[in-house]
Amino acid sequence: MKRWMQWLGAVLLASLISGCGYNEFQGKDEQVKAAWSEVVNQYQRRADLIPNLVNTVKGYASHEKETLEAVTRARAAATSFQITPEVLNNPEAFSKFQQVQGELSSALSRLMAVSENYPQLKADTSFRDLQSQLEGTENRITVARQRYIQSVRDYNVLARSFPTNLTAMMFNYEVKPSFTVDNEKAISNAPAVNFGK
Repeated sequence: MKRWMQWLGAVLLASLISGCGYNEFQGKDEQVKAAWSEVVNQYQRRADLIPNLVNTVKGYASHEKETLEAVTRARAAATSFQITPEVLNNPEAFSKFQQVQGELSSALSRLMAVSENYPQLKADTSFRDLQSQLEGTENRITVARQRYIQSVRDYNVLARSFPTNLTAMMFNYEVKPSFTVDNEKAISNAPAVNFGK
């Protein structure tokens, strides 16, 4: 009888350990980190393209100095932000990272708008190639962010679901922040379109 109780205790303990989700947390956490690394990789690719783009535009649009300087400053701020694994668990640092990347996106949009005023620049092969690479990079950033958001969602569902939420509390697996939009209220309203004067 004693042996039977030991065997039953061992089976019960094994089922509790396998059902606690600890190993699943390890896998989901690594998946979030890998997805985040891809986001950072694509942001770095964009940052690497910007100096070439700025120099090409500079040759044609030298009097657009303010726009060029804004792009350069935004790139410097984005590349100087230290991206560590702790950023994923710190909502304030994560928000700051998103803000810096948003400012860079905004500066690049202004630069692309300036290029529309220069037909010779738009006809320049190296500019078109750089513009195409930048557009491709923006698409890659979007895909990488979507994958990261999905990974965070999977992790957060695991961290908040019973009984794995008990494991999350025991091992301090906190819910991870996801990407947000700074101007969520502004973009939730339909833009006003007026074709009249």
